[in-house]
Amino acid sequence: MGLGAFHRSHQAWYTQHAGDAAEWGIASFTGRRPDAAEVLAAQDGLYTVVERSDAGDSFEVIGSIVEAVDGADVERFVELVAAPLTSLITLTITEAAYRLGVDGKLDSQAPDVVADLAVLADGSSGKPTTPLGRLVLGLSARRDADAGPLAVVCCDNLSNNGTVARSAVMGMAKAFDAGLAAWIDVNVSFVSTSVDRITPRTTDADIDAVAAACGYRDESPVVAEPFHNWVLSGDFPAGRPHWEDAGAVFVDQIEPYENRKLWLLNGAHSLLAYAGQLRGHKTVAEALADDFCRRAVEDFWDEAASSLHGEDLRIPEYRAALLERFGNSRIAHHLAQIAMDGSTKLRMRALPVLRAERAAGRSGQAAARMIAAWAAYTATATGLQDPQAAEIAAANLLPGRARLEALLGLVDPDLIADAAIVDLVEGLAETFAVAGNLS
Repeated sequence: MGLGAFHRSHQAWYTQHAGDAAEWGIASFTGRRPDAAEVLAAQDGLYTVVERSDAGDSFEVIGSIVEAVDGADVERFVELVAAPLTSLITLTITEAAYRLGVDGKLDSQAPDVVADLAVLADGSSGKPTTPLGRLVLGLSARRDADAGPLAVVCCDNLSNNGTVARSAVMGMAKAFDAGLAAWIDVNVSFVSTSVDRITPRTTDADIDAVAAACGYRDESPVVAEPFHNWVLSGDFPAGRPHWEDAGAVFVDQIEPYENRKLWLLNGAHSLLAYAGQLRGHKTVAEALADDFCRRAVEDFWDEAASSLHGEDLRIPEYRAALLERFGNSRIAHHLAQIAMDGSTKLRMRALPVLRAERAAGRSGQAAARMIAAWAAYTATATGLQDPQAAEIAAANLLPGRARLEALLGLVDPDLIADAAIVDLVEGLAETFAVAGNLS
């Protein structure tokens, strides 16, 4: 689920490079729109991965996607989930799609969740529109077909993302059919992963570059950095490709690896996305070249590193590699793309570090700066894409401190219960709003 550029540069790439790749194929379903499936289907699922570095480009045709389908084709999705040969389902559906509240449970009052539950309960010709609704319907069909167990592999940037996926799916299933929830509990494993490969949005210039270099017209190439990383933890009761042949790592404890990636890479990305745009930058490389932004990132990394333990994590080396990756001037990773869904992302990228720092008796200023940059950014952004966009817009109409408290409450209501945190964020946000700097 999720036929975006990242799925194609990551999970599909790993499957192509598995030692037993010839035994596996991926049926990929789009999320919001059919466009990607239509373009890819016209190319028989084939597309080019462009690995881009300062040294130049390399090109590889990927053939692991054997079927590209519009996500609205729920009938085909259900048919495939119910098929005995289907062994696992990967989720690359964005953090916001899990519809969890700040309590970590399914937000059963979210309008699209309410609508999907009504469709599931009705059992007629209606179709669920959310990834969760579609997945629950598919799992129901698998149970009815007695097709056996399978794994759900979460590939979104969420801490302990397999548990998050399980909570979301079980929340939807329990609200629909307690018997189905019990079946899922026994027959579906939820695998946690840490995924890592910078994959910017494809441009027309990228399409032209593939045509010039390769001599064919690919309307759906993917541009990615050479670096790739995949750490997984969990069971695969129906089997899986030999992803370890392509460098994937299987561990018993995923959390340290998840946190390293969420805080150091994704956290820095969010900080650069909001602070960088406030300072007039458009890409990660541009923002990192700004001394103010780079200092803010380094300060946040210092705070995050205080809560990252284990020699295997190799934090200094990871930080050095990130600076090199972020500075890749030929990867145009646009800050506006990273800035989406901030109210959800901040819960995983800023809040854990802020809380850890406060619990240790330190200020947490660097983590608070990320939240302050987001708060300032929401007042200037047009067409803000966020699951709470309407609530954010309403908050921005309030005066002074009331505005900030309303925004913080959308991230986590506990934030506004601590006046010292509100004071800290307020001071940093005012700096952004008035001076547009990080000092």
